[in-house]
Amino acid sequence: MLKKLVFLGTGGTIAGTATDTADNVGYTAAQVGVERLLDAIQGLRRALGDCALESEQVVQIDSKDMGWRQWCALAQRVQHHLARSDVAAVVVTHGTDTLEETAFFLSQVLDGQLLREKAVVLTCAMRPASSSVPDGPQNMLDAVAVARSESALGVLAVCAGTIHSARDVQKVHPYRLNAFDSGEAGPLGFVEEGRVRWVHPCPAVGAPVSSLSVPRMSSVEWPRVEIIMNYVGATGATVRALCRVPAADEPPVRGLVVAGTGNGTVHEDLLLALREAQALGLAVVRATRCAQGCVVPSSAIGELPDSQGLSPVKARIELALELIKKAADAALVKTASPV
Repeated sequence: MLKKLVFLGTGGTIAGTATDTADNVGYTAAQVGVERLLDAIQGLRRALGDCALESEQVVQIDSKDMGWRQWCALAQRVQHHLARSDVAAVVVTHGTDTLEETAFFLSQVLDGQLLREKAVVLTCAMRPASSSVPDGPQNMLDAVAVARSESALGVLAVCAGTIHSARDVQKVHPYRLNAFDSGEAGPLGFVEEGRVRWVHPCPAVGAPVSSLSVPRMSSVEWPRVEIIMNYVGATGATVRALCRVPAADEPPVRGLVVAGTGNGTVHEDLLLALREAQALGLAVVRATRCAQGCVVPSSAIGELPDSQGLSPVKARIELALELIKKAADAALVKTASPV
């Protein structure tokens, strides 16, 4: 059977346009459909080799505006295609701003068995499609090379010839083409002239964090989890404001992630407010605002669980999924209890 690579478009800079081909920052994102992007890539047919091509526009959005509804739609379509016996892998075109969050989200909710057998490769661009020298086409060709590799498994990100894992990838620069980094973990590999050179194996795929099935996600409300940062002169005012009764049209805050200084340290007034939030039933997780490293467990503020090495934005995703799981488990227990 002829295997297929499925491209799912979500918009972003890679699909953006500007009136001037020399303008690489004043563009409007998400203007070109994924089918047109693919049609414009020279050498794509050769890169696909013995694979057929299929594409689908899932959403068309600037990735800074990505939300739960778009994530649900994307996860459902990715899982649908992964489950097909005639599909070898899925490539997702995405904006750079929130690519690391989408990649991590997908790695946490998609069927683990499927991810142990196939790859989901997210790729992007730092220059719009209208640029006189766009980087999107090469990134898409590199994503094809990775998707076709027998060693590619799980959720990966490919940009500027570098392969990153969903857990470690992070956008570290607002302008340069090589805008992503994997911190201390380092990249998984590189794409060089269409060939993949792996330096580390793809991380093992565990069970999804959420017990909620992907098809049912759209019926669940995404729990509100906010990120708070520690800094010189930080107070607990923001935390206390978030803990107040929300307006009628606002969901209540269910959890907080604090991006602490250094080893997850927190200003004394902010720490007091976080303890107050815990007493009110809010889940609180402590991460570090440092670009590298992780929080080393300490008895100083051990009552605030740490993020297990996740960045603040990824810790927020994991906490939200855990809250969804707890709510689902509680509902199941309530349903099973005798009247």
